[in-house]
Amino acid sequence: MAKKLVIDPIPRIEGHLRIEVEIENGKVKEAWSSGTLFRGFEILLKGRDPRDAWFITQRICGVCPVSHGHTSTLGLENAFGVTPPENALLVRNLIEGGQFVHSHILWFYHLNALDYVDVVSALKARPTSSYLKQVQGKLKAFVDSGQLGPFENGYWGHPEYKLPPELNLLAVAHYLEALEMQKKASHLVGILGGKMPMHMTTPPGGTTWSPRVDQLDDLLFRIREIKQWVDTVFIPDVLAIAPYYLKWANIGKGHLNFLSWGVFEDPSFDPKKRLLPRGAVFGGQLEVKDVGPAQIKEYVDHSWFEADSGNRNPAEGKTLPKFTGFHGDGKYSWLKAPRIDDHPMEVGALSRILVAYLSGNEKVKKLVDFVLKELGVAGKPQVLLSVLGRIAARVVETKVVIDAMEEWTLKLIENIKSGKTQTYALNDVPEKASGVGLWEAPRGALAHFNEIEGKKLKNYQCVVPTTWNASPRDHKGQRGPIEEALIGTPVHDPDKPLEILRVVHSFDPCIACAVHVIHPETNEVKVYRVV
Repeated sequence: MAKKLVIDPIPRIEGHLRIEVEIENGKVKEAWSSGTLFRGFEILLKGRDPRDAWFITQRICGVCPVSHGHTSTLGLENAFGVTPPENALLVRNLIEGGQFVHSHILWFYHLNALDYVDVVSALKARPTSSYLKQVQGKLKAFVDSGQLGPFENGYWGHPEYKLPPELNLLAVAHYLEALEMQKKASHLVGILGGKMPMHMTTPPGGTTWSPRVDQLDDLLFRIREIKQWVDTVFIPDVLAIAPYYLKWANIGKGHLNFLSWGVFEDPSFDPKKRLLPRGAVFGGQLEVKDVGPAQIKEYVDHSWFEADSGNRNPAEGKTLPKFTGFHGDGKYSWLKAPRIDDHPMEVGALSRILVAYLSGNEKVKKLVDFVLKELGVAGKPQVLLSVLGRIAARVVETKVVIDAMEEWTLKLIENIKSGKTQTYALNDVPEKASGVGLWEAPRGALAHFNEIEGKKLKNYQCVVPTTWNASPRDHKGQRGPIEEALIGTPVHDPDKPLEILRVVHSFDPCIACAVHVIHPETNEVKVYRVV
């Protein structure tokens, strides 16, 4: 007999998400993803000066505010008809790069690793170095104190934890190192953006930060410090841990549709030439298709919005909330269901790396092929279309981005020394216009649509990464990407659904999750607090 699961709450995720699953014969048979927080930024932006939007929309997310600011700015520049200078492009890429590197280090070590690293097991290790002995001593003192904080109520000892004690201890040591490294990456944004989060230097037209060579030399030192750590710790950690979890290359595949709007601008301003380019993959076919904003439609058949909010392209979108209760009228989420030509699309690092790989990006191809070879699956990129692939894609992307940040900084220094110093292009708000910004946050495809009338915002619509990934069913009954990826996931113990956490965390949804376990015979709800 099927069981319904709820885990309440799942920390290590930003925001509010509820996931229900039905388990039958040890596997997930059905799943529902429910965004349970309504915010309505689209509503509060109406009537504002358009130049306010790039700063206000950063408040949509405290984890990836940089991306919202950049996407809004791109949409406004599209409406204003202004092109920023090359130096502004480089500064923006560096700010975005700092956020990406910060986010991926944070996600791997502090949001995701505890699904694979048994912290308690690390106490059984027999370390040979003084460094690891010190870490183990700190861990023991922490455990003996009884104040376990984020490590309390974990599923320690679960049979799905496969790492030996020594590797668990090494991962705990690097967990602590990563706290410092993600802080250093975030500091880069603060230097370039004035502060972090909610940076202040990339309005429509360019950047208000005018770099000096001595500042860039300091920046270069910091970037190289992080780069060395990525090369000597982050990448080796992933390659050491992955062989113990190779079965996850066959779990969490989903619809096999992938979307990237592209990120990190090229001087040509061609989105297909971005460091990570624009494109889409459908049905797991390893070829890239062109894609654009006109192909998007958002559906609300299972969302808490009035019917007139749905079946629209975001350029004509409406945000008309109407709460009816869980599953009332078949509705169960505050998220709309965006689709590309009626296809549910997965977004995020895996989508970007897959599109770049298939588009012939030499740097990405070299790194992906190296990872596949190290995992013993050389020449089989299809294994990336999975939970394991989402993890590997983030470390590959971190390497690509931190290397590019070094190149962008050197280019800025070259430009300034040659007298090329312009960072801003003057612009003004048109009486009437519309625009769209298509970009990427660390968690995936991000789009901001604006409509200006009387020099004020008449309409503003955002389609954010987790709206794609955690979307509910659409008008055809097609599940959203997370829902689909959960189908078939094996669950060893329904009272300790570690595997559900792994699938959900692999998408890095920017919302907190709630999953409850309900016994159909008694309707008893079991609530578990997990890390």
